[in-house]
Amino acid sequence: MRLDGRRTSDNVDDRRGRGIAGGKMGFGLGGTIVIGLIIWFLGGDPMAFVSQQLSGGGITQSAYTPTAEDEEAATFAKTILAGTEDVWTEIFRQNGMKYAPPRMVLFSQATTSGCGSASSSTGPFYCPADKTVYIDLSFFNEMKNQLGAGGDFAYAYVIAHEVGHHVQNLLGTLDKVHQQQQRVNQVESNRLNVRLELQADFYAGVWAYHDNKTFNSIEDGDVEEGLNAASQIGDDRLQMQSQGYTVPDAFNHGTSAQRSRWLKKGLQTGNIANGDTFSVSYSQL
Repeated sequence: MRLDGRRTSDNVDDRRGRGIAGGKMGFGLGGTIVIGLIIWFLGGDPMAFVSQQLSGGGITQSAYTPTAEDEEAATFAKTILAGTEDVWTEIFRQNGMKYAPPRMVLFSQATTSGCGSASSSTGPFYCPADKTVYIDLSFFNEMKNQLGAGGDFAYAYVIAHEVGHHVQNLLGTLDKVHQQQQRVNQVESNRLNVRLELQADFYAGVWAYHDNKTFNSIEDGDVEEGLNAASQIGDDRLQMQSQGYTVPDAFNHGTSAQRSRWLKKGLQTGNIANGDTFSVSYSQL
């Protein structure tokens, strides 16, 4: 992506080097992270997983010295967040609304959020309780090395997807869906979650469309990186990798084909009116 000369967001809380104290904070960047990635991508409850690991303790400062690569990743994340602020502010304005951007927390190893404790193993997430996107930047390395989904546009897609959940929160979609989920069985609840996640993928594509239109930010190969990332994190692919078979009723993020399709649709149209994943027949998603 072409990002030289772009502004960075001020809506960032850099907590790298601060973690949660306690005897069980020792998260490795190996098997535990892979398990956490699978929990996150399959729509499980990473907070429950983390709370089992993070019993007790408070916030502590650790000896942390960011590398040049760390600082580059932080600047990248802040620049992408700024891009989402610009795009969604204008889209909301055009639709007679005012956009209130989310905050972003950068952390290393572990932190706390309005939705509970979090660690590197949970992957990036959006917490509607405090309207904040949380990300340990080491996740980008995990995308590249564990999931085969590297590339700057792939990383930008992850951030834009979480911001997409913030857009859903502002529009009332999250609340509406969560209320519906309380009235249906687990299979139907999962299907509602798939619709949420695919719409967030679509919104990520909408952001990329307008960001590129304004800044000419997308380079050759970028779109392919994003679509590959969407494909690599499909429920069907991740279930096959983790257990050797798929359970469609347990899908709650969407298949590889669905996630790629909705991201691509957003990239091609740039029109939020085309992102209604709730009125489409589930079999046609």
